[in-house]
Amino acid sequence: MEEILRQAQAILRATWKHRHLGMLVAWVVGAIAAGVILRIPDRYEASARIFVDTQSILKPLMSGLAIQPNVEQQVMMLSRTLISRPNIEKLIRMADLDLGIKGKAAQEALIDQLTKTLKIQSVGRDNLYILSYRDTDPAKAQRVVQALVSIFIESSLGSKRQDSDSARKFIEDQIRNYENKLQEAENRLKEFKLRNIDLQIGEGKTSVDHLSELTTVLSTSRLALREAQNARDSLRRQIVGEEPMLLPESPAADSGISLPEIDGRIDTQKRNLDTLLQRYTEQHPDVIGIRRLIKDLEEQKQEELQARKKFAASNPGASISNNPVYQQLKVSLAEAEANVASLQARVAEYEDRYQRMTELMRTQPQLEAEFAQLNRDYAIHKKNYEQLVARREMTELSGDLEAAGSVADFRLIDPPRASQQPVAPNRMLLFPLGLLLGLASGLFAAFVASQVRPVFFDGNSLRETTGLPLLGTVTLIRNDARRLKEKSTLRRFLLATAGLFIAYGAGMAALFFLSQRAA
Repeated sequence: MEEILRQAQAILRATWKHRHLGMLVAWVVGAIAAGVILRIPDRYEASARIFVDTQSILKPLMSGLAIQPNVEQQVMMLSRTLISRPNIEKLIRMADLDLGIKGKAAQEALIDQLTKTLKIQSVGRDNLYILSYRDTDPAKAQRVVQALVSIFIESSLGSKRQDSDSARKFIEDQIRNYENKLQEAENRLKEFKLRNIDLQIGEGKTSVDHLSELTTVLSTSRLALREAQNARDSLRRQIVGEEPMLLPESPAADSGISLPEIDGRIDTQKRNLDTLLQRYTEQHPDVIGIRRLIKDLEEQKQEELQARKKFAASNPGASISNNPVYQQLKVSLAEAEANVASLQARVAEYEDRYQRMTELMRTQPQLEAEFAQLNRDYAIHKKNYEQLVARREMTELSGDLEAAGSVADFRLIDPPRASQQPVAPNRMLLFPLGLLLGLASGLFAAFVASQVRPVFFDGNSLRETTGLPLLGTVTLIRNDARRLKEKSTLRRFLLATAGLFIAYGAGMAALFFLSQRAA
């Protein structure tokens, strides 16, 4: 520590030895700095304040009907990206700054200068923005700020319209795309249904229910076929004489004679009566009507038997071929044959349907999976298409809302105005800095001179620097003349230092007086 202090003291003593040179450098640098500060041109600032009102009454009213972007975030982003090269070039044309530009290099320099000096500041969180610009010409600064205000408002509206148009175009393209997808899905679904039309069953019924119905209908048809075949065989036996065709004389035996055309109808109505009695009572109108019909058929049968008896009595020698009973049996047999053929065709058809349904049920899981996939694709495309159509309507409504200009209102609080007094440079601050620069330059010059022409103030420094043995030191004894000379030199140095401070102080006082007078 002692060694460091000794070296510091030696440096200070060496620097002090060249104090006159340092003071001279300080005066020269201080004078140059003062001249430069005085020659810096005055710069005037033009500014404007803009308020962006985003609290529109339409915002809550149109909630859910139109897409409302975050206007505050858009305005903030616009304020940060407003100072761009295209906007600067547009500003140069609007403010007539390109009139004095000569050459591409001058234009690039002007663009760089405007990019650095234009300022957009947000004041707090109230959507209040200050646009400012400084220039040596106040009128020019005012024109620049006026152009910047116009670009700020136009850019906000233009960006909204451009975003709405881009969104609408994108949604239109997607709607056309999904229309094609939806048509393709509908065509695939239609082709699948046409290929597998047998699988289309009633509402709320499954394939198993359909197969069960086919089984029931097939069993009923087979039973009806067997009944028709038995009735046909009975008619055949009567015709070939396997059963006697004589009409009994006693009325009590009439009930044993069979008339197939009437007996078949009576049997059918009796079966229907049994079916109705399982569901209704004896007093039901349908039950009463069927009983009345059965009674009428039995009376008709008795009348037919009486007619045949009269014919047989009046024509005892007629052959069996001319017998009306025989002829009626032939007609009944033909009807029975036709009924059997019809029932056979019905049974064959139901058997074929049953076979096809059985085959389809073996492949039904795969077909159902394919149908479910087609339905899923169709449902997804339809849902997306409907959502896009709804979004398109919302986008159009949002575009109309933005065109109305009611979402965000740009209000010019303070129009562009240039200051009457220059705002830069701040000479009251620059003059002390110039003084400090002069003093620092003088100190540095004295230090450099001490290093260029070093002086030893004690024997230890000389011994350490030269590496030679020191035999002794000779002490200088100051006389009165030398003391007077040193005092005079110190006095001149202090006067020069004080004069430098006084000169700068007088300059600052004069600047302050002139600025107050101009104000």
